[in-house]
Amino acid sequence: MAPGPQPSDRDLVFRAQSGDADAFSILVTRHQDRIFNAVFRFCGNHEDACDVTQRAFINAHRKLAEFKGDSAFSTWMYRIAFNQSVSFRREGGRQRAVSIHGKEEDYVVEPAVEHNPTERMEAQEHQKQVQRGLLMLEEQDRRIIILKDLEDRSYDDIASILDIPKGTVRSRLHRARLELRDKLKSFMGTPA
Repeated sequence: MAPGPQPSDRDLVFRAQSGDADAFSILVTRHQDRIFNAVFRFCGNHEDACDVTQRAFINAHRKLAEFKGDSAFSTWMYRIAFNQSVSFRREGGRQRAVSIHGKEEDYVVEPAVEHNPTERMEAQEHQKQVQRGLLMLEEQDRRIIILKDLEDRSYDDIASILDIPKGTVRSRLHRARLELRDKLKSFMGTPA
């Protein structure tokens, strides 16, 4: 017997607000990977991202009664997760993992190229450099690039998540992309 259609986020939120704990669990399962990836890219540390993601979903569960459905549940979750990320960093976060070589340990979230070992290593190194560049950006610039270029969110969603006008999203994104390009160029030694 084939499973029926999956309930929408809106239906699950309504059920969770009515006390259905399983409905909120489905929402967590449905959104946790994307939220984690965005938080990881913002924090740059796997353990911090795990902590922040967990805090974000706990906070969302506590405040679920306040969710009115004016935006998508995922938009609301991104807003909570980024706010938690900023709070976590201000609290001092977790200490960075340091290898015996004195470098911060890097985690690669995206799957690497599988063609051959050389391509896989090059792809992983490229991802590390992009992550390094992201971490050098101001928090607001980092959030916009993560949401648009890595999470492929719409300008409307980003404006709602960050609580800024859509035009501001466009101008900040343009400026942030230029800044990231300059950062990458400075330590990768590649022409613009």
